[in-house]
Amino acid sequence: MKEFNYKFYDLFNPTLRALHKLGGSGSVAEIEDFVIEELKLTEEETNDIHRGTTTKLNYRLRWARNYLKNYGLIINSERGVWALNSKGLKTSKVDPKELMKKVKEVHRLTLISASSSEEETELVNNSEETELNWKEELLGQIKNIHASSFERLCQRFLRELGFNNVEVTGKPNDGGIDGRGILRLGGVLSFHVAFQAKRYKDSVGPDVIRDFRGSMSVNVDKGLVITTGRFTREARKEAQRDGAIPIDLIDGDELVEKLKELKLFVNIEMVERVTIVNDWQKNI
Repeated sequence: MKEFNYKFYDLFNPTLRALHKLGGSGSVAEIEDFVIEELKLTEEETNDIHRGTTTKLNYRLRWARNYLKNYGLIINSERGVWALNSKGLKTSKVDPKELMKKVKEVHRLTLISASSSEEETELVNNSEETELNWKEELLGQIKNIHASSFERLCQRFLRELGFNNVEVTGKPNDGGIDGRGILRLGGVLSFHVAFQAKRYKDSVGPDVIRDFRGSMSVNVDKGLVITTGRFTREARKEAQRDGAIPIDLIDGDELVEKLKELKLFVNIEMVERVTIVNDWQKNI
């Protein structure tokens, strides 16, 4: 298997070019797809695992975005959309060494040595590591529950997202439809959705998507596959193939992120931060 050998600093400029090409902003998936195309990565390189279900590409792109953000070129929203700021819009290329040096100086962040198989140096960013840790822990727990429990989890998840009449209809490992639901938009439009729950530890390939689509009846408007693993690039292409019933995909990372947004199975603690108002003495 061919490993992903690009370091995080090799991805600074591809990430910048991706955002410029995408019109100034893009989702994590859009940026990743652009980088895969530009670097001509193979399926093996794209799916090379760093830890858990997180690929090396995904992990190192996170660090690349983090550096570019600290350097003052990009910003991100709570919904995971990354965008070029005014400085970033005027910047088409950076010197990776100069960027890392500047970030160290400005933010006074500590550098750590990594193993020979990992990046030579990485910024210590507690929020980034914490995010990876809680996601991996929750995903690990979900992977260890019974298949029928995972189907019920998906049923609850879809209800929390606004689906109605959500039913679990399939049997574990039957390769077909696991359930159905109806999504109403604005109280006017209704979409009949068939879903499949894949409690996978590895990647979900295009054959799974094709088999699922083949089991869908004519009275289904859309399909949805939810997995604890990740989808290969070919699977994502197959899901949106022209002329076929569209199938939306939710991978393990997106699943736990949505569970967090819905406050399902997670507790979110807000840390109080106290700062002193500037020039307060003038107001008394």
